Amino acid sequence: MKDVYEVCPQFENEHYLLRLLSKNDAHDLLKVYSDEKAVPLFNSDGCFGDFYFTSLEVMQSVITAWLEEYQRKGFVRWSIIDKCNEEVIGTIELFHRNADDYFTKCGLLRLDLRSDYENASEIESILSLIVPSTFEIFKCDKVATKVIPEANERKNALLKMNFVLSSENLVGHDGTKYNHYFILHQ
Repeated sequence: MKDVYEVCPQFENEHYLLRLLSKNDAHDLLKVYSDEKAVPLFNSDGCFGDFYFTSLEVMQSVITAWLEEYQRKGFVRWSIIDKCNEEVIGTIELFHRNADDYFTKCGLLRLDLRSDYENASEIESILSLIVPSTFEIFKCDKVATKVIPEANERKNALLKMNFVLSSENLVGHDGTKYNHYFILHQ
Protein backbone atom coordinates (compact mmCIF):
# COMPACT_ATOMS: atom_id res chain seq x y z
CA MET A 1 0.00 0.00 0.00
CA LYS A 2 1.21 3.51 -0.84
CA ASP A 3 2.19 5.98 1.86
CA VAL A 4 -1.03 7.60 3.15
CA TYR A 5 0.79 10.96 3.19
CA GLU A 6 1.66 10.66 -0.50
CA VAL A 7 -1.66 9.28 -1.78
CA CYS A 8 -4.59 9.50 0.60
CA PRO A 9 -7.00 6.63 -0.04
CA GLN A 10 -10.75 7.06 -0.22
CA PHE A 11 -13.24 4.67 1.32
CA GLU A 12 -16.91 4.31 0.52
CA ASN A 13 -20.00 2.21 0.91
CA GLU A 14 -23.51 2.85 -0.35
CA HIS A 15 -24.10 5.62 2.24
CA TYR A 16 -20.76 7.30 2.98
CA LEU A 17 -17.56 8.46 1.33
CA LEU A 18 -14.39 9.20 3.28
CA ARG A 19 -11.88 11.39 1.47
CA LEU A 20 -9.09 13.76 2.41
CA LEU A 21 -10.35 16.95 4.00
CA SER A 22 -10.71 19.90 1.62
CA LYS A 23 -10.88 23.65 2.13
CA ASN A 24 -14.22 23.47 0.31
CA ASP A 25 -15.65 21.55 3.29
CA ALA A 26 -15.66 24.60 5.56
CA HIS A 27 -19.38 25.48 5.32
CA ASP A 28 -20.53 21.93 6.05
CA LEU A 29 -17.95 21.38 8.77
CA LEU A 30 -18.99 24.57 10.54
CA LYS A 31 -22.34 22.81 11.15
CA VAL A 32 -20.41 19.97 12.79
CA TYR A 33 -18.03 22.02 14.92
CA SER A 34 -20.71 24.49 16.06
CA ASP A 35 -23.07 21.66 17.04
CA GLU A 36 -23.36 22.03 20.81
CA LYS A 37 -24.67 18.47 21.20
CA ALA A 38 -21.82 16.98 19.17
CA VAL A 39 -18.74 18.84 20.45
CA PRO A 40 -18.68 17.26 23.95
CA LEU A 41 -18.27 13.84 22.29
CA PHE A 42 -15.14 14.84 20.35
CA ASN A 43 -11.72 13.76 21.57
CA SER A 44 -9.54 16.79 22.29
CA ASP A 45 -7.05 14.93 24.53
CA GLY A 46 -3.64 16.51 24.05
CA CYS A 47 -5.02 19.27 21.80
CA PHE A 48 -4.95 23.01 22.36
CA GLY A 49 -8.51 23.89 23.35
CA ASP A 50 -11.71 22.20 22.30
CA PHE A 51 -13.29 21.86 18.86
CA TYR A 52 -16.16 24.33 19.20
CA PHE A 53 -16.04 26.81 16.29
CA THR A 54 -18.76 29.33 15.46
CA SER A 55 -17.34 31.36 12.57
CA LEU A 56 -16.52 30.39 9.02
CA GLU A 57 -13.18 32.20 9.24
CA VAL A 58 -12.08 30.12 12.23
CA MET A 59 -13.28 26.92 10.56
CA GLN A 60 -11.30 27.79 7.43
CA SER A 61 -8.14 28.47 9.43
CA VAL A 62 -8.54 25.19 11.33
CA ILE A 63 -8.90 23.29 8.04
CA THR A 64 -5.76 25.00 6.74
CA ALA A 65 -3.89 23.92 9.89
CA TRP A 66 -5.15 20.34 9.55
CA LEU A 67 -4.02 20.22 5.90
CA GLU A 68 -0.61 21.62 6.90
CA GLU A 69 -0.34 18.86 9.51
CA TYR A 70 -1.10 16.32 6.79
CA GLN A 71 1.73 17.78 4.69
CA ARG A 72 4.06 17.43 7.74
CA LYS A 73 2.90 13.80 8.03
CA GLY A 74 1.46 14.39 11.49
CA PHE A 75 -2.05 13.03 10.90
CA VAL A 76 -4.65 12.45 8.21
CA ARG A 77 -8.10 13.94 8.50
CA TRP A 78 -10.79 12.50 6.25
CA SER A 79 -14.09 14.25 5.61
CA ILE A 80 -17.16 12.04 6.01
CA ILE A 81 -19.63 12.68 3.21
CA ASP A 82 -23.23 11.51 3.35
CA LYS A 83 -23.70 10.42 -0.26
CA CYS A 84 -27.48 10.83 -0.09
CA ASN A 85 -27.36 14.60 0.38
CA GLU A 86 -23.69 15.18 -0.63
CA GLU A 87 -23.00 16.92 2.67
CA VAL A 88 -19.93 16.66 4.90
CA ILE A 89 -21.23 15.44 8.25
CA GLY A 90 -17.98 14.99 10.17
CA THR A 91 -14.31 14.04 10.08
CA ILE A 92 -12.06 11.17 11.07
CA GLU A 93 -8.51 11.86 12.15
CA LEU A 94 -5.98 9.03 12.24
CA PHE A 95 -2.27 8.80 12.94
CA HIS A 96 0.35 6.30 14.01
CA ARG A 97 1.24 6.89 17.66
CA ASN A 98 4.59 5.92 19.14
CA ALA A 99 4.86 6.51 22.87
CA ASP A 100 6.18 5.14 26.14
CA ASP A 101 2.81 3.80 27.20
CA TYR A 102 0.41 1.00 26.28
CA PHE A 103 -0.84 2.97 23.26
CA THR A 104 2.38 2.75 21.27
CA LYS A 105 2.33 1.35 17.73
CA CYS A 106 -1.31 2.40 17.77
CA GLY A 107 -3.55 3.93 15.15
CA LEU A 108 -5.21 6.68 17.15
CA LEU A 109 -8.62 7.56 15.73
CA ARG A 110 -10.70 10.66 16.44
CA LEU A 111 -14.29 10.77 15.19
CA ASP A 112 -16.04 14.15 15.00
CA LEU A 113 -19.63 13.66 13.91
CA ARG A 114 -22.67 15.91 13.66
CA SER A 115 -25.15 15.04 16.41
CA ASP A 116 -27.94 13.93 14.07
CA TYR A 117 -25.64 11.09 12.91
CA GLU A 118 -24.71 10.07 16.45
CA ASN A 119 -26.32 6.66 16.50
CA ALA A 120 -24.75 3.22 16.67
CA SER A 121 -25.70 1.99 13.20
CA GLU A 122 -24.42 5.13 11.44
CA ILE A 123 -21.20 5.15 13.48
CA GLU A 124 -20.59 1.48 12.71
CA SER A 125 -21.26 2.07 9.00
CA ILE A 126 -18.74 4.91 8.94
CA LEU A 127 -16.02 3.29 11.06
CA SER A 128 -16.28 -0.05 9.28
CA LEU A 129 -15.09 1.73 6.14
CA ILE A 130 -11.70 2.64 7.56
CA VAL A 131 -10.90 0.63 10.70
CA PRO A 132 -10.01 -2.65 8.91
CA SER A 133 -7.47 -0.83 6.69
CA THR A 134 -5.96 1.18 9.54
CA PHE A 135 -3.60 -1.59 10.61
CA GLU A 136 -1.90 -1.68 7.22
CA ILE A 137 -2.13 2.02 6.36
CA PHE A 138 -0.64 3.17 9.67
CA LYS A 139 1.53 0.11 10.36
CA CYS A 140 0.01 -0.46 13.77
CA ASP A 141 -1.08 -3.46 15.83
CA LYS A 142 -4.09 -1.79 17.45
CA VAL A 143 -6.61 0.98 16.86
CA ALA A 144 -7.80 3.13 19.74
CA THR A 145 -10.47 5.79 20.05
CA LYS A 146 -11.82 7.72 23.02
CA VAL A 147 -15.45 7.38 24.04
CA ILE A 148 -16.69 9.35 27.02
CA PRO A 149 -19.06 7.42 29.32
CA GLU A 150 -22.10 9.44 28.21
CA ALA A 151 -21.61 8.48 24.53
CA ASN A 152 -23.67 5.29 24.58
CA GLU A 153 -24.26 5.17 20.82
CA ARG A 154 -20.50 5.30 20.12
CA LYS A 155 -19.84 2.70 22.77
CA ASN A 156 -22.47 0.36 21.33
CA ALA A 157 -21.07 0.73 17.80
CA LEU A 158 -17.53 -0.01 18.98
CA LEU A 159 -18.57 -3.02 21.04
CA LYS A 160 -20.38 -4.42 18.02
CA MET A 161 -17.10 -3.99 16.08
CA ASN A 162 -15.21 -5.92 18.82
CA PHE A 163 -13.50 -2.94 20.43
CA VAL A 164 -13.03 -3.26 24.20
CA LEU A 165 -12.63 -0.62 26.87
CA SER A 166 -8.99 -0.45 27.89
CA SER A 167 -8.02 -0.25 31.55
CA GLU A 168 -4.82 1.52 30.49
CA ASN A 169 -4.37 5.28 30.42
CA LEU A 170 -3.08 7.07 27.37
CA VAL A 171 -0.27 9.35 28.55
CA GLY A 172 0.07 12.68 26.74
CA HIS A 173 3.36 14.32 25.80
CA ASP A 174 3.07 16.49 28.91
CA GLY A 175 2.43 13.50 31.18
CA THR A 176 -1.33 14.02 31.44
CA LYS A 177 -3.21 10.72 31.76
CA TYR A 178 -6.32 10.21 29.64
CA ASN A 179 -8.85 7.41 30.00
CA HIS A 180 -11.98 6.00 28.35
CA TYR A 181 -10.18 4.56 25.31
CA PHE A 182 -11.64 1.65 23.40
CA ILE A 183 -9.17 -0.54 21.59
CA LEU A 184 -9.22 -3.11 18.80
CA HIS A 185 -6.23 -5.41 18.33
CA GLN A 186 -5.23 -6.67 14.93
